Amino acid sequence: MASSADSPFLKKPLLRKQLKKQPLWGKRLRRHRHPNKQRQTQRQGRGQGPRSPVKSHQPTRLRALIVWGLLMLGIVALGVRLAHLQLVQGPTLTQIARQQQFTPDVPRPARRPIVDREGNVLAVDRIIYTLYAHPQLFQKAPAEVAEGLSPLLEIPQDELLNRFSQQKSGIQLSLDLSQEAAERVRNLRLDGLELLPQQQRFYPQQSLFAPIVGFVNVEGVPQAGLESAFEKELLMEAAAAAAVPAAPLAAGSLNPTVPPELAAPLKLQLTLDSRLQRVAQQELQATVDRHGAKRGTVMVMDAQTGALLALATSPTYDPNRYYESDITTFRNWAVSDLYEPGSTFKPINIAIALEVGAITPDDGIYDEGRLQFGEWTIQNSDFSHVGGRGPLSITDVLKYSSNVGMVHIMDRVRSATYFDWLQRLGLGRSTGVDLPSEVVGQLKDRDQFVNSDVESATASFGQGFALTPMQLLQLQAILANGGKLVTPHVVQGLVDDKGSLRWQPDRPTPQPVFSPETTQAVLEMMEAVVSDGTGKPAQLPGYRVGGKTGTAQKVTEAGVYGNGRITSFVSILPIEAPRYVVLAVIDEPFGDNAYGSTVAAPLVKSVMESLVVIQRIPPAQAAAQ
Repeated sequence: MASSADSPFLKKPLLRKQLKKQPLWGKRLRRHRHPNKQRQTQRQGRGQGPRSPVKSHQPTRLRALIVWGLLMLGIVALGVRLAHLQLVQGPTLTQIARQQQFTPDVPRPARRPIVDREGNVLAVDRIIYTLYAHPQLFQKAPAEVAEGLSPLLEIPQDELLNRFSQQKSGIQLSLDLSQEAAERVRNLRLDGLELLPQQQRFYPQQSLFAPIVGFVNVEGVPQAGLESAFEKELLMEAAAAAAVPAAPLAAGSLNPTVPPELAAPLKLQLTLDSRLQRVAQQELQATVDRHGAKRGTVMVMDAQTGALLALATSPTYDPNRYYESDITTFRNWAVSDLYEPGSTFKPINIAIALEVGAITPDDGIYDEGRLQFGEWTIQNSDFSHVGGRGPLSITDVLKYSSNVGMVHIMDRVRSATYFDWLQRLGLGRSTGVDLPSEVVGQLKDRDQFVNSDVESATASFGQGFALTPMQLLQLQAILANGGKLVTPHVVQGLVDDKGSLRWQPDRPTPQPVFSPETTQAVLEMMEAVVSDGTGKPAQLPGYRVGGKTGTAQKVTEAGVYGNGRITSFVSILPIEAPRYVVLAVIDEPFGDNAYGSTVAAPLVKSVMESLVVIQRIPPAQAAAQ
């Protein structure tokens, strides 16, 4: 038997081959082998010697030291950075953060209501709601939510469902829900709906008073009209409220000792009458539409006080939806735009000539129909039909609206005197009306007017200078009130709930301009214009009415007279006790038959028919009895 040393099964190479042939046994063997011994065996198999246990731990400690050092450096860097942010940049960053996080929550100051002379509300503060939907929070099916909201919002269910499907949250369904509508939405008790309140200025009369009252925008800033002109008086802040007296005082005076609570119920009352204003606006718009005019205005003034009862303009806009309107409609053109008045200024010129003694009511004038001033030709509007009218009385000059007759009348007044009178009447100055954006009239330079015959000639029939419709109304009121220049106005003052006047704007004292004898003579001539002249379309059965037509050529941008016309008519009634002045101006009516007598006079008649009813003006026969 062979010795164990010579046994082939114990030889090393043979043992390795046998181990490779038995993988399961080898795996079991490696599983129980110590890890260090395994690494040592593997190194020995690759021809490497054994490694000491101390040396095997050195790389691990080195890596730990490196990681620890990096962590310490990071902590130190973070600490330095934090210290820099807090100590060096802290104040600056704090300020920036506050600015980013701060949302202005300044409540919009309450504004006083605006009412007409009868107490009807024209402007008032109210709370409205914006409704948002958040479909992701709906507890009910979107179809059920749409079914409940549809009748309240007046939006079809299909449209609501379409909106719900567009996004999961923040869907705006309505911008201006009233308090009543918001309460009905709450009563539905639907999850996923949000109502956000906000204060809004509301104008229940919509477009009726828009050019006068103006509007307040969504930021609470007044943009036009009385809202802007009387912002201080309308704001109900403590400082403004304390400046309102508790008892009636003189015009323009204030009592700073009144507690704010007494000021809360005050309202800004206007002199305008909603009933008359509505008639004037409707008739004006119908006239503008009928004649295809560019724009128009009709106004009614109490000539004794200057208070306006109606001031209608076209075009107008809805102040509740001002953002949908043309910005040009925000301007009240009756006070902000100039025009040449034409023949409606002739009664004023006759009053000047009578006052200075250049003519008497019984004088006569010869009308040859056409006059020549160098290169300028002046003729009557009906010259091509009737030619010259020959001898005319002063009344006839007005009755037939003779331009040539007016030239002869004012030729008897020295040009310098005539110019002084035009200035005395206020041409080139403000009327003092309490509406914003008023422009002053334009009058030629004194030297140019005095040294040129044609300037006084054209001014005699109302051309060559410009004024606003409001200023012409003011001048016509002089004839109606016995010769005093009054200040036109639409604001009566601040009143309490009982209608007692607590504050009133300070207005200048009416100044005498013409004598009562002069104005009475002119009124009788104007009555003849309506009874038997160009103003016949304005006749009012049973009433004595005076009036004057006007049809003026418009100046183009090139500075020459073009084909455009501006027609007007002014009336004064009742002649036996003059009180009211009505003026209508229609800009660029379309058609060859567009004159003051055919366009403006019928409009004034319609307004007068309502005026006599509202103001209870008795007919002339009843007044005589």
